[in-house]
Amino acid sequence: GYRVSLQGNFSGRNHVYITFPEYNTREHIKLDPPLNIQSNVTASKCQIWWSVPWYLAEILQYELQYKEYNVSWEIALNKTPPSSVPQIEIEATELRSGIAYVARVRCKVSENEVLYHSQWSEWSQTTVFQRAGVPKLSEKTLNNRTMQFLFIPLSFGTLLYLLWNCKLSQKASPALTFPRQLLSFSHSIICTMGILR
Repeated sequence: GYRVSLQGNFSGRNHVYITFPEYNTREHIKLDPPLNIQSNVTASKCQIWWSVPWYLAEILQYELQYKEYNVSWEIALNKTPPSSVPQIEIEATELRSGIAYVARVRCKVSENEVLYHSQWSEWSQTTVFQRAGVPKLSEKTLNNRTMQFLFIPLSFGTLLYLLWNCKLSQKASPALTFPRQLLSFSHSIICTMGILR
């Protein structure tokens, strides 16, 4: 431990002020900020990670700030990783599509640590990331899906119509009418299946 005092000359007299009678450096650490902060964005989340000295990794805690690129840090959002692992994830639902974001991180000794105590480090360098826009379905894809949804009810309705029409026309020529209508219906189904492919 150390004894910290301030000495000065006030009104022509020399004074000594004891600031810390017993100063333990292990309880007043200020760490360097984390290094090499990087990010990677997928469809569901943004992963951010950074580096710290290996011998400190297990006793540190972190605080991450992120914000839209063009706004002030004063309105940034804060996140705390659940463990001492130097990484964190942001869900894609927390990010606006097509907007650039910037993030930074700082560290200090964990509150659970008995032997060492520290204040927050300065903020690290920043990393920039952006959630990809949701791709729009093409007009052709939409048309194909619409045809697929309409195919079954239309086919069923056509079949009912043919059966009903056959019953009415069986009195006139049952041997000729039904095969022709069935052949026409089969042809329409084959054509529709070809369009959907």
